Amino acid sequence: MIKIINLLSVLAIPLFISGILVYGYSKGVKVYEVFVEGAKEGILTSLRIIPYLVAMFVAIGIFRSSGAMELITHALAPVMSRLGVPSEVLPIILIRPMSGVAALGMFTDLVTRVGPDSFAGRLSATMMGSTETIFYTLSVYFGSVGITNTRHTLLAALCADLAGIMASLIICKLVFV
Repeated sequence: MIKIINLLSVLAIPLFISGILVYGYSKGVKVYEVFVEGAKEGILTSLRIIPYLVAMFVAIGIFRSSGAMELITHALAPVMSRLGVPSEVLPIILIRPMSGVAALGMFTDLVTRVGPDSFAGRLSATMMGSTETIFYTLSVYFGSVGITNTRHTLLAALCADLAGIMASLIICKLVFV
């Protein structure tokens, strides 16, 4: 059974791509020309979102180097420890909505320091899979189509992120403690 699953995992993407190409060709679509046109649009989209990404990365850099993250972490530590959140996980909770790469770096450092089988390691891993890089996603999606008024999207995304954090904590406490 494991050999079959391994074979399917190796063949899944090539078969999927081949299936799309064969289906498009059978419907009379000029597959190569459509692909090239899509690639052109992708390049134009990435050029449109560069200013939004630069602004977001500058804001993240300012947040991290100003010491604001450490201040917020220390202020929240007593409350979060009462909820059972280890203090090592707080920086990941704070940076994850802004940058997945920065959160992954912090996660890697945490796992190196406390181990992957520690409660903090398991909790942070679960949170990494249960939350989103909200500000990056908003920058890319809204920036690519030129939307400047996000209305309630940010608040809804932050609420969903909080729900992911709370669910991760509850599940990890039930499973690992």
